[in-house]
Order: sequence, then C-alpha cells, then structure tokens
Amino acid sequence: MPNQEKINIVEESTQKFKDASGIYFAKYTGMNVDQATEFRKLCRENNVSYTVTKNTLTKIAAKNAGFEEKIIDSLCNGQIGIAYTKGDPSSPAKVIKDFIKDNDGSLEVMGLFIEGENFPAEQYKKIADLPSKEELLTK
Repeated sequence: MPNQEKINIVEESTQKFKDASGIYFAKYTGMNVDQATEFRKLCRENNVSYTVTKNTLTKIAAKNAGFEEKIIDSLCNGQIGIAYTKGDPSSPAKVIKDFIKDNDGSLEVMGLFIEGENFPAEQYKKIADLPSKEELLTK
C-alpha cells in the first residue's frame, strides 16, 4: 500500500512531466558527492530542475502524464536522474554537456523528450550546440 510521501512524489513528478518542455534522463553512476553538488548548482543557475526519484515512482508519474510506458521503462534502468525545464528545452543539454566536459564519465544521457517527442540519447550534443530561443529571435 502506498504511503502519503510516495503519493506526493508521484503527483509532483507527474506535474513536472506535464509542464516540462525538455526532459533529460541521465545515468549518474560514478558521480561523487562533490560532482553531484556542482551539477545541481549548474542546473539551478540555468533554470533546470534536477531530481532523483525511485524508478518505479518515475515510471508511474510518466505513465500518468501520458508518456509511452515502453520508452520510459527502457530509460529508467539503474541510477537515473532527470533534468526538467519549463523554459528553453535545450538548456539541460547545455548544462549536461558543460558538466561532462569537466567531469568525464560521471554522467551519461540515456534519452530525452522535447515538447513530448522522444529523441535518442546522442541527440543531446546537437541540441546543446543550438543557439537559444532568445539568440535566434535577436538574429
């Protein structure tokens, strides 16, 4: 039987999935505490929310938000953290790419969704190199 804390986590995660313009699933195996603290700081500075929840709760939340169960099941294996953004969907990709440049091997993108559409993990590097929406508008 689920307890109230787990119900709250699922509800919050479901809302994050629904509101996010960009969702990045990253395996954090090999990341130490200092690296995790640094990565969370980078995320906050760039309006990216980074959370780690139990994979079973993440799968329930994603299903409740309307994401395809088979894809989410394939992404939620092992130690997975999720970077969400409501703003520029490329901002998590830029944060992750910058972090990996300085901390090789501590974070690996497993998959991503932009505006609800699934993209392969390798695609994040191309997305990170794109100019931001504001830059494109000024040009």
